[in-house]
Amino acid sequence: MISVAIDGPSGAGKSSMARRLAADLGYTYVDTGAMYRAIGLYARRAGADTKDAGAVGALLPQIKLDIRLEDGAQHILLNGEDVTEAVRAEDIGMAASDVSAHPAVRAFLLDTQRNLAASRDVLMDGRDIGTVVLPDATVKIYLTASADARARRRLAELLEKGKQTDYETVLADIEQRDYQDTHRAVAPLRQAEDAILVDTSDIGIEESFALLKKTILAHI
Repeated sequence: MISVAIDGPSGAGKSSMARRLAADLGYTYVDTGAMYRAIGLYARRAGADTKDAGAVGALLPQIKLDIRLEDGAQHILLNGEDVTEAVRAEDIGMAASDVSAHPAVRAFLLDTQRNLAASRDVLMDGRDIGTVVLPDATVKIYLTASADARARRRLAELLEKGKQTDYETVLADIEQRDYQDTHRAVAPLRQAEDAILVDTSDIGIEESFALLKKTILAHI
């Protein structure tokens, strides 16, 4: 089985690029971030403090998380409910960052992620795929861009969706996510020693896609 691991900070375009690359290459796309978002969503709905490891851990036995793969795309089912769209809400992103710092949550999801990679060719993105989840991945990529570039892209995306915000707010959120992801005690965000660095700060979407595809094909 071929496995491609793409790690990187929030707003680097991992999910959109990984989804498109998987479809182009014929691999199954596994959005691990959506899994953490589903747990964050459940915790928020339950009124739990997502930063409280004990409170979130106590909810895990109540959670049944399933993955439905349709034409290579991943749908997240939370206790039977398709929450694929619900987990993309902006506030759920921060909740996901909170719960992903808890060891119990990471252990809860690790087996599911590894089993998917063992049964099919996958392209998986997240924060610790190349370092923890798939340390023996066929290809490892660390996809990044400057905080400024990521904030401007995210702002344009939000405004296009009709959500009113400003650059300073989006940048502050990205910088907070970066700090949390790189400073958490368990599996912090970092570039794996054997990962290929791809920085898209100064190139557009199509150039980024072409560069990533070329990089993957050159290493499988």
